[in-house]
Amino acid sequence: MYQGKKVLLIGGGGSLGLYAAQELVDKGCFVDVLCKEDHLSDDPKLRFFNMDATLECLQRFMSDKHYDGIINFLHYVDMENYKNVHRFLTANTGHLIFLSSYRVYADLQHPITEEAPRLLDVTEDKEFLEKETYALAKARAEDYIRSETNITNWTIVRPVISTSFRRFDLVSISGSRLIRWTKEGQVIPLPDKAKDLIAAVDWAGNTGKLIANLLFKKEAFGEAFTISSCQNLTWGDVAGYYEELIGAKFNWMDTDEYIRVHAQDNLWSLIYDRLYDRPIDNSKVLRVTGLTKENFTPMKEGIKTELAKLEG
Repeated sequence: MYQGKKVLLIGGGGSLGLYAAQELVDKGCFVDVLCKEDHLSDDPKLRFFNMDATLECLQRFMSDKHYDGIINFLHYVDMENYKNVHRFLTANTGHLIFLSSYRVYADLQHPITEEAPRLLDVTEDKEFLEKETYALAKARAEDYIRSETNITNWTIVRPVISTSFRRFDLVSISGSRLIRWTKEGQVIPLPDKAKDLIAAVDWAGNTGKLIANLLFKKEAFGEAFTISSCQNLTWGDVAGYYEELIGAKFNWMDTDEYIRVHAQDNLWSLIYDRLYDRPIDNSKVLRVTGLTKENFTPMKEGIKTELAKLEG
């Protein structure tokens, strides 16, 4: 199914894209990655191209190339721009995977399945609807993709937060701040209401594996999938790993006070995601990919893998 297939990853230079690329190379694919990062490869099956991925650039780049599959990792705020890109990609590949997000889900179904209500469809918060630019943009892109009923060679994936050496997420902390603050000896504040909530977080290697294994599966065409190895850890569990592995110290403070003092820059993601309970049912993606829990790396081991990259 995979041997000799040609795959294009758009915006695939981040950790998630790199793990998906390696999984595909291991399966025998030839993989090209368009990205802004300066990556090098000594594997003839893996090539990196440092370039923008505007529609015009994609048209020029693909003018003399054909790809059996494309995974598009980019985020589009401008829906009119995405529509043109989507039409071009679906017309020029056998299978297109579009990266949405688990953040499209509201907090109305536990565990979350792919049919769970989405925030775009149920929220009445007018300010959120006007100003939020990630979860809602992803949901609107999903709606557009589904409206193109004459073409169904697409798959929507909704990955959970993917931990990598570039991104150690803990509730509303992201990027490298957790590592930096720990090295500085800071006690890191966290909202107490999040401690016992299930965190939608996974190791990027698991996420990349799941996405790669959906490619070329006919059962995935015209479908959406939540992407998670489904370890269903609480934020308190994840914090405990960082306490053990890097000596991080946390202050689980009153949530209202935390929001007032620490969360104004990422208010929407905290209120409309991190303070939601996020247990996930991943039976649909396991059925189609054929993967099982034995194929995944435990979260603690994934964190250790990414921490080792910082030391290397």
